[in-house]
Amino acid sequence: MACTAAGRDPASVRLLAVSKTFPAEAVREARAAGQIAFGENYVQEGVAKIEALSDLRGELEWHCIGPLQSNKTRPVAAHFDWVHSIDRLKIAERLAEHRPAELQPLQVCLQVNVDAGANKSGVAPEEALDLARAVAALPRLRLRGLMAIPEPAPDFEAQRALFLRAAAVFQDMRSAGLDVDTLSLGMSADLEAAIAAGSTMVRVGTAIFGAR
Repeated sequence: MACTAAGRDPASVRLLAVSKTFPAEAVREARAAGQIAFGENYVQEGVAKIEALSDLRGELEWHCIGPLQSNKTRPVAAHFDWVHSIDRLKIAERLAEHRPAELQPLQVCLQVNVDAGANKSGVAPEEALDLARAVAALPRLRLRGLMAIPEPAPDFEAQRALFLRAAAVFQDMRSAGLDVDTLSLGMSADLEAAIAAGSTMVRVGTAIFGAR
């Protein structure tokens, strides 16, 4: 419905099921219903879940979407398929260093702090393009785009305005010649505004798995 309201093809927006705090069996049930991509905020919990569902490894796509510290890059590089939360070059360099050679390149997004939220991670919008160029040049990584989590806004138009700031940074990256295709914006409470602003991937947990 959100895609229809925005005049967009539903196939242009991917659903990332945020499975943090839910057990591995909930992921298994969602996979049986057709869901493939799952997002985890906490590295230790995510790795344990990936290992518990090792029989489905070829069918699932695991996304690390939480803030990432330097001492967590090795397990993330070894287990996950995507990382959405790169906000400084050091993290990207460590992920590239630790990505096993036998695996496909790690798909990565920059996290951009579009509203200068004091409690939010992310690179400043004006610094994002330089970071994107540096990350794109690293081995064993594939830069896909950007992710943002703005502070809660009171209504649809305020939400959309914040997401459009992220969309503008994304367009700057494309205009600079970077081969990016992913704009990871929107969660259960604001996905309509995110899709209206151009999101290509929404991160939904509560609406899929229920209340935490």
